[in-house]
Amino acid sequence: MRSNREQMHWYPAHLRDGRYGDWIAHNVDWAVSRERYWGTPLPFWRCEGCGRVEAFGSFAELRRRARAGDAIELEDPHRPYVDDILLACGECHGEMRRVPEVADAWFDSGAMPYAQWHYPFENREVFAERFPADFICEAIDQTRGWFYSLHAEATLLHAVEEAPAPVAYRNVISLGHILDEAGEKMSKSRGNVVDPWQVLDEHGADALRWYLYTASPPGNPRRFSSALVGEAQRKFLLTLWNTYSFFVTYANIDGFDPASAPPAARSDLDHWIRSALHGTIARVTKSLEAYEPTDAARAIESFVDELSNWYLRRSRRRFWKSEDDADKAAAYHTLYECLVTLSRLLAPFTPYVADEIHRNLVVGAAAGAPESVHLAAWPEADAALIDADTNAAMTLVQRIASLGRAARSKAGLKVRQPLPEVLVGLRQPDEAEIVRRHEAMLLDELNVKRVSVVDAAGDLVSYVLKPNLPLLGPRLGKEVGRLRGALAALEPDMAAICWSRCANAPARRAPRTAATP
Repeated sequence: MRSNREQMHWYPAHLRDGRYGDWIAHNVDWAVSRERYWGTPLPFWRCEGCGRVEAFGSFAELRRRARAGDAIELEDPHRPYVDDILLACGECHGEMRRVPEVADAWFDSGAMPYAQWHYPFENREVFAERFPADFICEAIDQTRGWFYSLHAEATLLHAVEEAPAPVAYRNVISLGHILDEAGEKMSKSRGNVVDPWQVLDEHGADALRWYLYTASPPGNPRRFSSALVGEAQRKFLLTLWNTYSFFVTYANIDGFDPASAPPAARSDLDHWIRSALHGTIARVTKSLEAYEPTDAARAIESFVDELSNWYLRRSRRRFWKSEDDADKAAAYHTLYECLVTLSRLLAPFTPYVADEIHRNLVVGAAAGAPESVHLAAWPEADAALIDADTNAAMTLVQRIASLGRAARSKAGLKVRQPLPEVLVGLRQPDEAEIVRRHEAMLLDELNVKRVSVVDAAGDLVSYVLKPNLPLLGPRLGKEVGRLRGALAALEPDMAAICWSRCANAPARRAPRTAATP
């Protein structure tokens, strides 16, 4: 079992060799021979005379071993009915009765892959095609329940050549427990249990699903409340829906036909969002193939934020203008492509919203389109459309705009108040060309008349170096005055260099460095 465990992919990965590995290493027999009434009756019959024990693997064997003249009826093979079956001992001809022990109910769960096909008595070919399972999912406490019983039974059956593989599943997501809003375990006695129907009625199933996917990685415990689900609904689903509604409204006004040929030329903004879209497809696909749904969902969430709060906001005038030119058509085709692709990416996460968008945008608009997004093909990333330089350039522009708005806010200058100039200090020389190329976007975004790139840090920052008197006074005495004069006489560039060297020096050397003019 320990070596076969290495054939499994666990998420979170540390559980396979950690909590689950420890359980297998010590392998406490807790699921078999439990002395309870309800459970799976162990198929052992013991002779009351000589003590002989026999195990039976099928109802047919039981019928063959019945005493002469006895007819075994097995309409319900559970207690108390199975205990009424009496057999004749093959040694002393005494009476054999079933032992009273039962297997825990998790033994039945572990037998599920075989029982569902009535294997090995029939359906051998179907079973061989379906075993082992590609993926299972349950809570973390199943390390000693279902995860364990599936693995234990597969290992044992494979050892006697009755199972085609030594594992019952290839991939498993082990879920953390759901806690209340304060991080406490839910309990009826505490009164902190959340009614799921209330959450569904208030926010919908998609909002509930989206919160559970994105709140934390599956293996971690997560807080849960109706308010938290509502926040996820507002931050993501409403943002997506508003973007979709904007498109539908203006596409209907302008009579946009998605079947029309898109313009050959598109704006930098179009190229960027399409690059981001196909990069998102690649990331989501990679994450889902690795059974990491949280990473996949968060990648979609990030893209929707960029689509709504940057692309659409920067493109609104293209949709609003009266003339139907190539630029307007390009904006429609680009946004349409993003929304249709999003509906497919979201299908496993928010099935109802995704299908609504698909049915309205695709069904009837494209010949031969599937009736449901859940019948559509998964999108494939086009590597030719993913441009790292374009992505980096737009990230820089967004960063400058964000810092500019933050500077306005700190100074109490609202964006609607025009300013003559914004000064931008860059880390890399080649970034200046990006700023110049997207200058018009920054001018509009920050409501300024000019963007100026500052090459030297001294043009933006002035340094005044002062000696740390409580530290240096006892060491230098009367020489402190000379040090103070030397620091004051430094040229701005030299002061910046001195500051940089002092700031980056190890703490234990700082006094010596600061004391040297």
